Amino acid sequence: MVTVRAARTRRPPGHRGPRRATPWRTAGRPGRRPPGGRARRVRRWAAAAAAALLLTAGACGGGDEEQGGPSGEEETTARSPFTGRTAQQQPVLAVKLDNARVARPHTGLAAADLVYVEQVEGGLSRLMAVYSSRLPDRAGPVRSARESDLELLRQFGEPALAYSGVRSALRDDLRSAPLVRVPPAEAGDAYVRSGAAAPHNLYVRPEAALSAAPGASEPRDIGFRFGPAPDGGSPEDRRTVRYPSARFAFSWSGEEDRWLVTMDGSPARTTDGTRLGAPTVVVQEVTMRPSRFRDTTGAVTPYIESVGSGEATVLRNGRAYDVTWERPSAADGTVFTRQNGERMPFARGPVWIVYAER
Repeated sequence: MVTVRAARTRRPPGHRGPRRATPWRTAGRPGRRPPGGRARRVRRWAAAAAAALLLTAGACGGGDEEQGGPSGEEETTARSPFTGRTAQQQPVLAVKLDNARVARPHTGLAAADLVYVEQVEGGLSRLMAVYSSRLPDRAGPVRSARESDLELLRQFGEPALAYSGVRSALRDDLRSAPLVRVPPAEAGDAYVRSGAAAPHNLYVRPEAALSAAPGASEPRDIGFRFGPAPDGGSPEDRRTVRYPSARFAFSWSGEEDRWLVTMDGSPARTTDGTRLGAPTVVVQEVTMRPSRFRDTTGAVTPYIESVGSGEATVLRNGRAYDVTWERPSAADGTVFTRQNGERMPFARGPVWIVYAER
């Protein structure tokens, strides 16, 4: 067992530009298109037609022989740049999820294309689930956003973000960030409460959330490539990542061809009993510095620096590959490179990215 320590921008009324520089802000962002769903429906019809043609031609068949990065209009509509699988792509919806013990099991998490694991105040963890290929009926429990989420999400263009709240000092930054906000206060019909006591009982309905976010970005290349497992790597059947007050373990299942997730010592499942897992897990070593925010107990919120470069381990096919990662700016995706200088291919399917303190 190896252990690792733990664009289109909508400007609000009266907005006169950013008050200070932050990593995710960029100049010269074009304005949003007017609200309305017709353009999105046309794109979906076109995507479905393109996917059908490619399936007929056999271009969408096969396993990992093709690289998964989008190379043009047809490739973008036929294969997800997040999973490398053929899918009918929806606009990008990111959902900030509670991950306290009392908040588990999660709802709808197995449908996510991407799951980011983040350390928060007190050494606990929260999740950021990114949906596009599949939209569950519900996802949650939904919790509040953090400052470093703005930098993380910038690579998706202008995604929709479902979250339950934010510190008052961060509200202006969130309003001016290049994303479409869909909290309960602005999209109340997209949320329901059920199950546990508040605040662990808030759930979002992704279809309704996207209906309230007509300007949300379509999926785009965020740096991932998909293909056969390369030579090299080290045999490994378990990897553990520890935060001060949380623990994640990933165990390789040859029978299921994926890494099964364990959280704080318990197998991670969804409310319908589905075991959580992914064919590719990335343990990305990043700088976690104190942010300017604290929670109600005075604990400092970590700021996760997802822009920059460093070391990472890619887990796939029962092997661990040492790679480097690089993300030049917040608007860029993250490139993972092997020691021989070639891009590291992921297995097709959902990807979990775990931020570990370097």
